[in-house]
Amino acid sequence: MSFPKGAMVAIITPFRDGKVDKTTYESLIKREIEQGIDAIVPVGTTGESATLSHDEHKECIEIAVATCKGTKAKVVAGAGSNSTLEAVDLAKFAQKSGADAILSVSPYYNKPTQEGLYQHYKAIANAIEIGVILYNVPGRTGVDINPSTVNRLFNDCKNIYSVKEATGSMERAVELKAKNPSLDVICGDDAINYPLMANGGDGVISVTANLLPDMISSLVHKANEGDFRGAKAINDELFDINKVLFCESNPIPIKAAMYLAGLIPTLEYRLPLTKPSEENFSKIEKILKNYKIKG
Repeated sequence: MSFPKGAMVAIITPFRDGKVDKTTYESLIKREIEQGIDAIVPVGTTGESATLSHDEHKECIEIAVATCKGTKAKVVAGAGSNSTLEAVDLAKFAQKSGADAILSVSPYYNKPTQEGLYQHYKAIANAIEIGVILYNVPGRTGVDINPSTVNRLFNDCKNIYSVKEATGSMERAVELKAKNPSLDVICGDDAINYPLMANGGDGVISVTANLLPDMISSLVHKANEGDFRGAKAINDELFDINKVLFCESNPIPIKAAMYLAGLIPTLEYRLPLTKPSEENFSKIEKILKNYKIKG
């Protein structure tokens, strides 16, 4: 079974009048596919999954699957929770809907032990047959999936094939690949897309790809083909935009950038997220002028 990897986008969830803007959502996904993105990742952190209702969450997965149908693009559905039962339910729904894999964030707030993390992910993996990408982002969740736990899960569960590393640590990425070369390591931090790929990384789940899917897909594909000089040149060119897109909590800056670029008709968030400060909004607008936004 071939599981998703390569250039993947953590797609935003656009809102209009407080509701999910389904028409814009579909058009954003189509734009990503047209510009070479290998997989769509709906309802992750960037998709504001934390403030979507369960019905909205599931509907976004369904829209992504329907839009990708008949294309080369795969769907990695966000399906994590701090409740194992809830995470299992979302994982089963993603599989039933036709997703190719799920992205499962480590349980937040309740701070499980490494044994708790192991049991949590094992229960999810055993409930489905599609691929599972572990999502390690301790800055958000308050818990770190240790490399030993990642390897234990990889060895014990045939469909846990990958980890999205969003610690920002190159040392962590090196350790994971050194100890288990068969594990797919996915970059979750746009600033280090190139160095992680050059160390044998298997892809990225990118925030910046919402805005510049052509450049992110080209960077990843060049690295996969061994053109590391070309991949580095793109990563260097993206440095300023990658940095400003995290001047406030994700996805506040990326949605502002997409609004400024005319990719979404309204700039709406769900509380407690709010629009960026005037200073940061101006900073995003200024840096955006240095890039050609296609489509």
